[in-house]
Amino acid sequence: MQAEAPAQGEVRPRKVLDRLKPYSPGKPIWEVQRELGLERVVKLASNENPLGPSPGALEAIQAALPDIHRYPDTQSVLLKEALAQELQLRTEQLVVTNGGDELITLLSETFLEPGDEIVAPSPTFSEYEFGAHLMDARVVSVPLAEGFRYEAASLLAAVNERTKLVWLCSPNNPTGTYMPRQELERLLAGLPQGVLLVYDAAYCHYTAAEDYTDGLEFVRAGRPVIVLQTFSKAYGLAGIRVGFGAAPEAIIRRIMQVKEPFNVNALAQTAAAAALSDKEHVLRSRALNAQGRERLYAGLDQLGLAYTRSMSNFVLVELGARAHELFRALMAKGVIVRYGDIWGLPRHIRVSIGTEEENIFFLECLEQVLQESR
Repeated sequence: MQAEAPAQGEVRPRKVLDRLKPYSPGKPIWEVQRELGLERVVKLASNENPLGPSPGALEAIQAALPDIHRYPDTQSVLLKEALAQELQLRTEQLVVTNGGDELITLLSETFLEPGDEIVAPSPTFSEYEFGAHLMDARVVSVPLAEGFRYEAASLLAAVNERTKLVWLCSPNNPTGTYMPRQELERLLAGLPQGVLLVYDAAYCHYTAAEDYTDGLEFVRAGRPVIVLQTFSKAYGLAGIRVGFGAAPEAIIRRIMQVKEPFNVNALAQTAAAAALSDKEHVLRSRALNAQGRERLYAGLDQLGLAYTRSMSNFVLVELGARAHELFRALMAKGVIVRYGDIWGLPRHIRVSIGTEEENIFFLECLEQVLQESR
């Protein structure tokens, strides 16, 4: 595609911007209400925690408010100490970031140069590709196997002397599938020296499979892997943006060279530390999610729709050739989901697990739009 000529007086941007596709988030509730004149809108598009934030996190934020005239701790020391104790790691093995998205960008800035390559499955979270393009690196996409399964062999086959990073989201967004521990071991064993595995475990708290691993065992063993986790999902803190990476100390030191100071605000740091100790909230979130998944499976079975069984807090649903039409019809009834075209899945939608009431509302509206479209 030919680059658009800059307007008179405009500074010419980097050429790589012609290839960048900004992340497209799900619409917020207020926007749909305003656009469509609806009172009741249910958002099942962004994989948020329907229980809301940890009560302990809210109390911590209230207590910290009088000090927001001070800059936050640039090293997030207290949060790193809490994480190190919880995860059986050293603080030197941790970096705290402004959500998981910042860590993705930091990894790209730390390790990628023009001409380098990343290997990533397809479909998966689009920000891995964005970070690579930002640094003028090449993306090598590896299609998932049938049923959106991971295969270590196919990822390894795409690795060459130009590969710097291999991205792996497990459970995977948007499919909800995961890489079993034994397969992950094969992948790590097969990677050549100088290649870093980025293991995005943002949804690890929702898994129930016995052969799943959150990847931290490999960090403790000093393997060439960095594990990404976030407080935006099970902990319910998506609105204040805090995540972290865990890796061998040498990798963390390099990332810290490009990290901006004061990247995580003070309220996010204190809230995350409080949420980390709120085990009851995480258990309630897991239980609600597991029940909601089964409720969606049962409802989708009754409607005769195909879906992918998920180890996460969302379900990928196949609606066929009319998927975009049905996606729009659901929004018109007040249900926001994600249309799969952004992942190259134009026949699918991704539905976040909500409360019992929200799940039932979604299934009722889905049945109505299916009937109305016949």
